[in-house]
Amino acid sequence: MRAVVDTNVVLVANAAHAGASPGCVLACIERLQALMQRGCVVIDDGFRILDEYQRKTAPMRNKGPGDVFVRWVLQNRSNVQRVEAVTLVEAASDRFEGFPDAQLQAEVDVPDRKFIAVAAAHADCPPIWQATDCKWLDWWQRLAAQALSSCVRMMSAASTAVSFRSARCCRCHD
Repeated sequence: MRAVVDTNVVLVANAAHAGASPGCVLACIERLQALMQRGCVVIDDGFRILDEYQRKTAPMRNKGPGDVFVRWVLQNRSNVQRVEAVTLVEAASDRFEGFPDAQLQAEVDVPDRKFIAVAAAHADCPPIWQATDCKWLDWWQRLAAQALSSCVRMMSAASTAVSFRSARCCRCHD
């Protein structure tokens, strides 16, 4: 199992997102735990994703499931069996070469672009785990047209990752 993990999954696991239901919190916790036990997280080698994780959590002070995940990434960042880093080439500020759709890149929120760019840069196109950001529902069809449909997964209240095609609720309400 390999995944690019959006920061909101980490925050929801910490119960730090008011819009997430208890079922969504549990789904995020279970998926992060499974990734740490038998998977590999994919980040960028410029540490944009890891820096964002660290800005929004306190992995060395707190013991929430999201904090534990961030601490795990920090501890395993040189272990390629657990953390893979891909190179992103910034064509302009917060715009990445190799982004699958140039027009879409302009529409995607700046903080979300790196997750798509990382998935697109990885040879296996790992899924992007997403928990509460409804804007991804507007983007997934265009990503699918660029052969990235398998790269977008919404955490469901049923504690499984589902594709956007079958996601019923972007805020993980039960």
